Amino acid sequence: MSPTLSVLVRNRDFRNLFLAELVVFGADWFVMVPLLVLLPELTGSGVWGALVLAVDTGTVALMLPYTGTIADRFDRRKIMMVANVAALVGVLLLLGVRSAGTAWLALVAIGAVAVAKAFYSPAAQAALPNVLDPDDLAAGNAVAGSAWGTMTVVGASLGGMLSAAAGPYACFWVAAVGLALAAGLAAFIRRPLQSAREPGGPVQRTWPAIREALRYIGHRPRVLALVTVKSAVGLGNGVLTVFPLLAGVYGVGAVGTGLLFASRGAGALVGPILMRRVLTNRAWLLVGLALSMSLYGVAYLGASLVSWFPLVLVLVFLAHFGGGSNWVLSNYALQGEVPDRLRGRVFATDMMLATLAISVSQLVVALVVDAVSERTVLAGCGLVTLVYAVGWRLATRRLSLTDPATEPESASAS
Repeated sequence: MSPTLSVLVRNRDFRNLFLAELVVFGADWFVMVPLLVLLPELTGSGVWGALVLAVDTGTVALMLPYTGTIADRFDRRKIMMVANVAALVGVLLLLGVRSAGTAWLALVAIGAVAVAKAFYSPAAQAALPNVLDPDDLAAGNAVAGSAWGTMTVVGASLGGMLSAAAGPYACFWVAAVGLALAAGLAAFIRRPLQSAREPGGPVQRTWPAIREALRYIGHRPRVLALVTVKSAVGLGNGVLTVFPLLAGVYGVGAVGTGLLFASRGAGALVGPILMRRVLTNRAWLLVGLALSMSLYGVAYLGASLVSWFPLVLVLVFLAHFGGGSNWVLSNYALQGEVPDRLRGRVFATDMMLATLAISVSQLVVALVVDAVSERTVLAGCGLVTLVYAVGWRLATRRLSLTDPATEPESASAS
């Protein structure tokens, strides 16, 4: 059995954490796909769907600096469980979205779910090294990095099919049950999800804790490089807005749209698993990060030029093979650089920057999509990512991740 799979079999705590992540990601798709179909049907407008997406990404980005401090101060297992229950309540609110007059309730519900996700994600990511033995860290990250891609393929497909067969409200119930299951899985994790804190030590207030984390990032070029790397793919993420329009250009309709999203998810699933060898060699990480960003950009530039839909699907797969690899490589590198007491805040900053980049990209595409062609959007997003990748590599060319990370004594006093 390969090390990537054996860590799931041998390590019960990691298995429970991974399964909980799968369920949470799947529940997200069982909410979003049916809701984005339901709202235009009820209101006759696409504005509500756009607002839902904006509330989702914007709320998470705004909350992450605060929720990262919570992940460093409180029991991460309890944070994950409470977040899942809170998300469950938000999902149940969607059962009240029955007409144009109640469409506003979708914004409230998705806002509640987004707040819950903002608490859950830093706690889960910061907890990962604590449930893995050092020798299993690379394999565990490869498995964990595939969770999002797996559920993009499986969750989005099943959510769409169930919505078509049984209606959106059945999907909302499935998502609620899934979130309850995720909370239960977290409860069965036995290893401590953070290092022991000094007994009787002072508890930092939120804003000083955030400032400490930002100082920590700003004074360490290696960490600064790693928390800015996901923004490359984020700034190119506006391509997702034109997937339905692109399918229309090729005359493949809803099936083609589903295939584009499935290709995206498949790439994000396969990339982290196949890039495991890079994880085991820290000397390759920075080069691997630059190449993964560049692959995303080049693939979408290629997709803007070809005229055969199956080849577009291959290029979308390759783009998100790079994007998924970029995500897991940067997460693994950060885990080796950042001490446990700061990990939640640093990961929250990392995710906030990536989420803001996605929001900016989607907003820019929304502003120009009616004025330019779909191919122009693909080329523009690919070029932005490629230029960012080249600039990032030039800025980090003198850095090395082979030296052991050190934490100066004055890290919290500056």
